[in-house]
Amino acid sequence: LHSFAGLNVKLTQGRFFMKDYSIEFEAIPWQKATEGIKYKEFNYENKKIKLVEFNEKLVEKEWCKKGHFGYVLEGIAEVEFFNGKTCIFKKGDLILIPEGEKDKHKTKIEKGKKGLVIFFENIE
Repeated sequence: LHSFAGLNVKLTQGRFFMKDYSIEFEAIPWQKATEGIKYKEFNYENKKIKLVEFNEKLVEKEWCKKGHFGYVLEGIAEVEFFNGKTCIFKKGDLILIPEGEKDKHKTKIEKGKKGLVIFFENIE
């Protein structure tokens, strides 16, 4: 962590991406997580803001047990839960999926579509 304007900020690729209390998200480079997912992230103290773009190439082989708290900025995503329930999240929706075995899930994106979601996470 480095101090910047009185804030403790983790450098992203060796650079600060903050100016006058504004996060310069446009300047943060995209990173590829896996086929069908790319993201940008900014860490501040024990918080992470992560912008994630999902596209139709996403095929999750394993169930995700991680909890998610986010906001859909654009597009649409279908989330299938292990219990058989399916939820559609679209622009303007808030996402709150609890962590754990009972709420494990997979995300699917319809052909020709994408989803852009900003997630808020705690860093442990």
